[in-house]
Amino acid sequence: MRILRLARIFHVALKHGLDEFLLGHERVRGLRPFVNRILFWRDLSLPRAERLRLALVDLGPIFVKFGQMLSTRRDLLPTDIADELAKLQDRVPPFPSDQVVATLERVYGKPVGEVFASFEREPVASASVAQVHFAELPAKDGGVPTPVAVKVLRPSIAGVIEKDLALMDTAAMLVERLWSDGKRLKPRAVVAEFEKNLRDELDL
Repeated sequence: MRILRLARIFHVALKHGLDEFLLGHERVRGLRPFVNRILFWRDLSLPRAERLRLALVDLGPIFVKFGQMLSTRRDLLPTDIADELAKLQDRVPPFPSDQVVATLERVYGKPVGEVFASFEREPVASASVAQVHFAELPAKDGGVPTPVAVKVLRPSIAGVIEKDLALMDTAAMLVERLWSDGKRLKPRAVVAEFEKNLRDELDL
């Protein structure tokens, strides 16, 4: 499956003309005319920054989150790219409430009704990694229920993240070696920072 995912990443990158970021390096610059002839079907009329944003959207929510993080690194990115990546939105449709309840009951080992005094099945926020539900903890010592926000990870998201992070690191290594600005931008360090932030988000 990882090979298929890697092939998908390469296809999307070529489709949106992201090879231009790599083919500027003196080691592979001579390949640019050859690549352009083979991939004559591509529409590269959009600015490079917009093509990069569209590629990240095509690759899915984890790459969208990565693009959002990159948009804050104006010390590393050209202004046009940082501005375009800032348009990325980490919004996806919610997953079914039955799956949310099943996850909570598996974690707590008892019905949701025994854990919470009330639980809103409709999420108040839904993003690529998790969604949030309002709930209330049971009252204690004659008090009132305590309002809480319950964050639930998307089903199977942990496995998706592990695969995509590994592929991001591989891609960052290639960029670092082949792109003329690769060593200055330190893409592997950027991916490592993103991985840390994402794992913090997963640690509920």
